[in-house]
Amino acid sequence: MPLRVTFVAAARSSPLLAERFEDDRPLDQAGWDEVQRVVPDLLPLAAAELRYCSPTPSSRITGDALGYAPLVQLALRDCAMGRWRGLTLGEAMAREPAAVDAWLADPLATPHGGESLLDFITRVGDWLDTRPLGDGDRIVAVAEPGVIRAAVVYALKAPPSTYWNIDVRPLSTTTVTGRGGRWNLRLEGASVHPTRA
Repeated sequence: MPLRVTFVAAARSSPLLAERFEDDRPLDQAGWDEVQRVVPDLLPLAAAELRYCSPTPSSRITGDALGYAPLVQLALRDCAMGRWRGLTLGEAMAREPAAVDAWLADPLATPHGGESLLDFITRVGDWLDTRPLGDGDRIVAVAEPGVIRAAVVYALKAPPSTYWNIDVRPLSTTTVTGRGGRWNLRLEGASVHPTRA
């Protein structure tokens, strides 16, 4: 039986334009309010046999608020950004525009002294591939949007540059099914039954 891994994007800890690399801040009030609104919709995922989260405060708080009581997984941390840690993209661009351009263009680049995009995608993919078999087929993991983008790129075996074209919104869900290197992206929604004329 294939594994079903549903990623839940952590609630926000800041407005979009104030997002920081490797942000360690807890949820802001708007993020907390959003979690409270979606609890009825996302609470059923607490029935998963395995429940994980990234080590950030926003992921842990989101997981706890949704009733998951998740186990922290270091492999689900966001991309290591070296000396850009704590900066917004705009701040990094103002300080080192050529370095940011290189980082955005080359998935092997590490101008910040941290982790390359390819290494990040591989790390998240390795976590996905090593989920335990036999401990249940349903898994939920709360993580930052970047981690979920990396998981989707890995699952689809897409080029690393695809990472920049995936939009993951706070508290959205993304599901992949499969196991050990063979993953499928699963898009879910309300069933639509055609009407007969």
